[in-house]
Amino acid sequence: MSGNVQLLTDTLAGARAEGRSALIAYLPAGFPTVDGGIEAIKAVFDGGADIVEVGLPHSDPVLDGPVIQTADDVALRGGVRIADVMRTVREAFEATGKPVLVMTYWNPIDRYGVERFTAELAEAGGAGCILPDLPVQEAALWREHAEKHGLGTVFVVAPSSKDERLTEITAAGSGFVYAASLMGVTGTRESVGTQAKDLVRRTRAARADLPVCVGLGVSNRAQAAEVAGFADGVIVGSAFVKLMLDAPDDAAGVEAVRELAGDLAKGVRGQA
Repeated sequence: MSGNVQLLTDTLAGARAEGRSALIAYLPAGFPTVDGGIEAIKAVFDGGADIVEVGLPHSDPVLDGPVIQTADDVALRGGVRIADVMRTVREAFEATGKPVLVMTYWNPIDRYGVERFTAELAEAGGAGCILPDLPVQEAALWREHAEKHGLGTVFVVAPSSKDERLTEITAAGSGFVYAASLMGVTGTRESVGTQAKDLVRRTRAARADLPVCVGLGVSNRAQAAEVAGFADGVIVGSAFVKLMLDAPDDAAGVEAVRELAGDLAKGVRGQA
């Protein structure tokens, strides 16, 4: 079975055709439980997310701030495994027909086996992977198997990325490129930062046909509307996870993330 990178591409193109950015939500698998995580992902899709990133919980998530680290710890203590991540992708995709990616550090894939991981992700209906710590120059094996299985390869760029580096990264990527809006780890912030707009401009200059989606810091409708003014996609993670962490019970958390997705969906449509 082939993966769904084309669905990802079509979804981003469809949002652009509507004159808006796509809303991309992040939630970790296995949090608060495997079943609870699947329900939360269905809820953000129901609320208005176009695409979801399923986080593969990791014991040393170097890009992630304290909110996502806490959720990862809950998932890992609950015994989450890669099989649970694949199940999460499968059930989210089958329930919605929308693109589902996995966001993961390289070490779990390397240990699991690249061929095995890509084959299982494609079979589950996944659209690809976001790989924040895989250097482009070391990505040949991954890209070979991802392309064979119809999966996108999303690399991360940052404000510190030089123009020649952006050219190298965007040439190797597919689906979209993840633009980190500022230096640092994930988390909600008072402002998204002016660096993001310049990074998007420079990334598009490197490769005009690859959508640029901005993450790190977006947590409300006004910020989503601001980023939607210059990016192809708005990525929101910590704000969703925090609602789940702060909820009195799982059902309340699911409802809270559905409501936030609805609010952010208005933001990416310019309804600040």
